[in-house]
Amino acid sequence: MENKCNSNPKPKTVKEFFKSSYFWKPFLGITIGGLGGFLYFYFVGCNSGSCPITGSAYGSILTGSLLGLFITSSPCSTCK
Repeated sequence: MENKCNSNPKPKTVKEFFKSSYFWKPFLGITIGGLGGFLYFYFVGCNSGSCPITGSAYGSILTGSLLGLFITSSPCSTCK
């Protein structure tokens, strides 16, 4: 069984790392997910404070950031 995954070679220096998709894809996913989590908390969030995820801004931002990381770092998107 052959590997049909055509991935980019890993960066060798710090400068190459910050210019590569190994850094930018997860960084943007975390940032956009955190922003989305905050906006969800602000516009929809739980008023009583008893909801575990949307009861505080920190929980919503953390959940959104994790979802953004999982979406951008999905193993399904690396090999086609």
